[in-house]
Amino acid sequence: MRDDAPNSWESRADAFSLYGFTDLPSVHRRGAVVLTHGEGPYVVDVHGRRYFDANSGLWNMVAGFDHPGLIAAAQAQYARFPGYHAFFGRMSDQTVLLSEKLVAVSPFDRGRVFYTNSGSEANDTMVKILWFLGLAEGHPERRKIITRWNGYHGVTVCAASMTGKAYNAQFGLPLPGFIHVGCPHYWRFGQPGETEAEFTVRLARELEATIIKEGPETIAGFFAEPVMGAGGVIPPSAGYFPAVQAVLRRYGIPLIADEVICGFGRTGELWGCQTYGFVPDAIISSKVLTAGFFPMGAVILGPDLADRVQSAAERLEEFPHGFTASGHPVGCAIALKAIDVVMHEGLLDNVRALTPRFEAGLARLAEHPNIGEWRGKGLMGALEAVRDKATRTPFEGHLSVSERIANACTDLGLICRPLGQSIVLCPPFITTEAQLDAMFDRLDTALRQVFAEVA
Repeated sequence: MRDDAPNSWESRADAFSLYGFTDLPSVHRRGAVVLTHGEGPYVVDVHGRRYFDANSGLWNMVAGFDHPGLIAAAQAQYARFPGYHAFFGRMSDQTVLLSEKLVAVSPFDRGRVFYTNSGSEANDTMVKILWFLGLAEGHPERRKIITRWNGYHGVTVCAASMTGKAYNAQFGLPLPGFIHVGCPHYWRFGQPGETEAEFTVRLARELEATIIKEGPETIAGFFAEPVMGAGGVIPPSAGYFPAVQAVLRRYGIPLIADEVICGFGRTGELWGCQTYGFVPDAIISSKVLTAGFFPMGAVILGPDLADRVQSAAERLEEFPHGFTASGHPVGCAIALKAIDVVMHEGLLDNVRALTPRFEAGLARLAEHPNIGEWRGKGLMGALEAVRDKATRTPFEGHLSVSERIANACTDLGLICRPLGQSIVLCPPFITTEAQLDAMFDRLDTALRQVFAEVA
């Protein structure tokens, strides 16, 4: 609980911080959790309290908070070449090495990479690339971007317009030309009597109807997360991506896989698109790209888009876009090490090994009468709280049920994330079976406590 002394960490955080994506009544009542360091999958606050971080920071700290190899890679590169850009035909050797590595481990047989500082900027960059191509190839009307309701693509103005969340209306978004189609959450949006296969067919038909209504010649691209992360861990309905990709191909519309959360192992495969059996036209990467040890994003273009962008840029004699820290040598060195850690130090193997136990833990907690659904893929999952399980009726919003559950977990030394009526779990890839079991035990205690208060 908070310390209200004028010089306390909580009071200083309140005085000087503008909290983002934070339940303000809750933080004002309880105080911010101010952290000093991490130990493996645990973080420690200024009062010495230790928490198992079941959110891997923000989906990204998959190797824990003190991985010696990642720290050493950062230190070595800072000593060797601490910073540079990727403008004017100049870039660090680490940037070249990382681009080679990203194409090699991608689903593409060849391609090109462009670096940003975040997933939001990478999505913005991809939109600009599509607009750049439209103009360069004589189709200036090809500007519209299609995403899904409840999808999340970032917070910059363009990425926020892509994000299908109601809160963006508070900023007067989305901008014109950003179109949202149906969310592939069968449990929530399937119609009475509709099978999952029929639901998938309906969503594909609705996408095609939207394309025809808007005009196929005006659509620049379709962006989708393999599993919707900040929407509450929503895997697609069965057969969704093959059905959607078939529609997009009929109209020559690129499919962009937003792998900011799913990429580099979270779903049990290196890429979420591999988990769901499709090859996109481009991939957006961030988060696990550096295991959270450096802010970085990347646009990985597949062969067709890479060739077209390169051709358009050569005609113009440049691609007029970039960031000061694009391809930062320290970030690239860390990313090279992070990819090696995930692929060759057993982290991806551990995700696969833990998945059955993780799913069993979710299923056990979903037996509670006020949990309507458990869902997930790999080492990412969610529990949906409901007032009535049979009718899937949610709790009243003013009860802030998921926030209460997350706060109760914090009091028990567990960090998890409230999202709408859901509690989201995405533990680090280094998690052990014992730590996973303890995570579920603490969450079970929190669920029982909160539901006894509100149900």
